[in-house]
Amino acid sequence: MLTVSLVLTLAMFLLTFINAQSIRIPRNGRDLSASVAVLLPVRNEATNIVDLVDSLKAQTGISDLKFYFLDDNSEDETLELLKQEVSGDQRFTITSGQQLPEGWLGKPWALEQLRSKAKADYIVNIDADVRLAPKAICATINLLIEQKLDFVSPYPKQIAKSFGERMIQPLLQWSWLSTVPLRIAEKSGRPALAVANGQFFAVRESSLSAVSGYSASKTAVLDDMELARTLLRNGFKGCVADGSQIATCHMYNSWAEVKAGYGKSLWAAFGSRFGSFVAIAFLFLTGILPLLGAIAGFTAGFYALEFVIISRIIAARVSRGRFLDSFLHPISALILIYLIIYSWNARGKVQWKGRTL
Repeated sequence: MLTVSLVLTLAMFLLTFINAQSIRIPRNGRDLSASVAVLLPVRNEATNIVDLVDSLKAQTGISDLKFYFLDDNSEDETLELLKQEVSGDQRFTITSGQQLPEGWLGKPWALEQLRSKAKADYIVNIDADVRLAPKAICATINLLIEQKLDFVSPYPKQIAKSFGERMIQPLLQWSWLSTVPLRIAEKSGRPALAVANGQFFAVRESSLSAVSGYSASKTAVLDDMELARTLLRNGFKGCVADGSQIATCHMYNSWAEVKAGYGKSLWAAFGSRFGSFVAIAFLFLTGILPLLGAIAGFTAGFYALEFVIISRIIAARVSRGRFLDSFLHPISALILIYLIIYSWNARGKVQWKGRTL
């Protein structure tokens, strides 16, 4: 078993190193003569809305940039604060969400409503907890155009403050940096190799329309991944990018929020119960068994632990995270295993923003 761990962690280390050298980075802030519509569904985001709007107002470099908000029946002060913050700014449009139809989840339905109102060459989705550098959207669209892509998903730097956040959030970037050959995935267009994050997602409007918009992911808990797979399945090209230099995201503020957030979606992340079992076995073999082997004095265990920690350190450098937390990777793996099991047990029971998923 330790030999398997050693082989897996060595492969992960090598792939993480290669991906770190080749990952796409939105850097070009050259001004663009293009029309871009930013779609922003918000529900119960009173704590985020002021800083979010400030971040959007600061965007520069695009000649025709519009922001479309949809208040998805918020039960707090989101709508009042939003109206106050965008008053007098013609770039912003606010609508209220229609009743959720049968067979749709909330976010895809909100995005589809916004898409029907937006007229632009490029569509961008931004989550309410994301903050952008002033040239973030401009650099992202430049990357999409330069690389002749149909979609690109710049992965924001994940802000993690509490211990629970610090153990789990860095695994987001590390998971695909260490397991997906990014340039091969980009060229092959294989849906199985899709990586995307709905926190920040840009797509050509023509490509999105060709797959019937967000209806393709209307029942998907992980709607961002399903949209990326649908686009790839239909012959369009796209990839994940390192967005840590242009965007940040503070998803959760406590362990309770981490548990609820991952509880609503992890059961869907691996496709099936069997897929979740494989993920748990993988986490055990690459995160926990190496530590046990090293403690027991096995050389293979020591090297396996070293390889996986180095892969975490590389991922932390790419994503601008805390590299010291990489040394606690076995704890992260154990907590993630718990969250996967919890997510399956809590399926259909977890409340998120007032709705059961």
